[in-house]
Amino acid sequence: MSAFTSDAALDDVQDTTGNGTEIDVATNLLTGTVRLSILWTQEILLSPDDAAKVAAALARAADQGRHISARNSAEHPEPPT
Repeated sequence: MSAFTSDAALDDVQDTTGNGTEIDVATNLLTGTVRLSILWTQEILLSPDDAAKVAAALARAADQGRHISARNSAEHPEPPT
Protein backbone atom coordinates (compact mmCIF):
# COMPACT_ATOMS: atom_id res chain seq x y z
CA MET A 1 0.00 0.00 0.00
CA SER A 2 1.34 3.41 -0.96
CA ALA A 3 1.55 6.27 1.50
CA PHE A 4 0.85 8.65 -1.40
CA THR A 5 -2.60 9.80 -2.43
CA SER A 6 -3.02 11.19 -5.96
CA ASP A 7 -5.21 14.10 -6.99
CA ALA A 8 -8.08 12.59 -9.00
CA ALA A 9 -8.77 15.95 -10.68
CA LEU A 10 -5.79 15.24 -12.95
CA ASP A 11 -7.08 11.90 -14.26
CA ASP A 12 -8.01 13.45 -17.61
CA VAL A 13 -4.91 15.67 -18.03
CA GLN A 14 -2.65 14.48 -20.86
CA ASP A 15 -0.03 15.89 -23.20
CA THR A 16 -1.45 18.11 -25.98
CA THR A 17 0.56 16.19 -28.57
CA GLY A 18 -1.53 13.08 -27.96
CA ASN A 19 1.40 10.83 -27.04
CA GLY A 20 -0.27 9.67 -23.80
CA THR A 21 2.01 11.47 -21.36
CA GLU A 22 0.29 11.96 -18.00
CA ILE A 23 0.96 13.99 -14.89
CA ASP A 24 0.39 13.06 -11.25
CA VAL A 25 0.39 15.19 -8.11
CA ALA A 26 0.33 13.19 -4.89
CA THR A 27 0.76 13.86 -1.17
CA ASN A 28 2.50 11.48 1.21
CA LEU A 29 -0.04 10.98 4.00
CA LEU A 30 2.69 10.13 6.51
CA THR A 31 5.14 12.98 5.94
CA GLY A 32 3.27 15.63 3.95
CA THR A 33 5.80 15.47 1.09
CA VAL A 34 4.35 16.45 -2.30
CA ARG A 35 5.31 14.38 -5.36
CA LEU A 36 5.00 15.71 -8.91
CA SER A 37 5.37 12.95 -11.54
CA ILE A 38 5.45 13.24 -15.31
CA LEU A 39 4.77 9.74 -16.57
CA TRP A 40 6.24 8.12 -19.69
CA THR A 41 8.60 11.00 -20.67
CA GLN A 42 10.73 13.87 -19.37
CA GLU A 43 8.34 16.67 -20.26
CA ILE A 44 4.67 17.34 -20.89
CA LEU A 45 3.02 20.00 -23.03
CA LEU A 46 -0.21 21.21 -21.41
CA SER A 47 -3.12 23.29 -22.63
CA PRO A 48 -3.73 26.43 -20.57
CA ASP A 49 -6.77 24.80 -18.92
CA ASP A 50 -4.80 21.68 -18.00
CA ALA A 51 -1.91 23.80 -16.69
CA ALA A 52 -4.41 25.56 -14.40
CA LYS A 53 -5.63 22.14 -13.18
CA VAL A 54 -2.05 21.10 -12.37
CA ALA A 55 -1.40 24.38 -10.55
CA ALA A 56 -4.58 23.91 -8.50
CA ALA A 57 -3.63 20.30 -7.70
CA LEU A 58 -0.18 21.42 -6.51
CA ALA A 59 -1.76 24.11 -4.33
CA ARG A 60 -4.14 21.54 -2.79
CA ALA A 61 -1.26 19.12 -2.19
CA ALA A 62 0.86 21.85 -0.60
CA ASP A 63 -1.99 22.76 1.75
CA GLN A 64 -2.57 19.12 2.65
CA GLY A 65 1.16 18.60 3.16
CA ARG A 66 1.38 21.60 5.51
CA HIS A 67 -1.47 20.20 7.60
CA ILE A 68 0.18 16.77 7.80
CA SER A 69 3.56 18.29 8.72
CA ALA A 70 1.97 20.46 11.40
CA ARG A 71 0.13 17.46 12.84
CA ASN A 72 3.35 15.41 12.86
CA SER A 73 5.22 18.25 14.59
CA ALA A 74 2.51 18.52 17.25
CA GLU A 75 2.53 14.75 17.83
CA HIS A 76 6.34 14.46 17.89
CA PRO A 77 7.84 17.78 19.07
CA GLU A 78 11.59 18.26 18.82
CA PRO A 79 13.36 17.87 22.19
CA PRO A 80 14.86 21.07 23.61
CA THR A 81 18.55 21.58 22.87
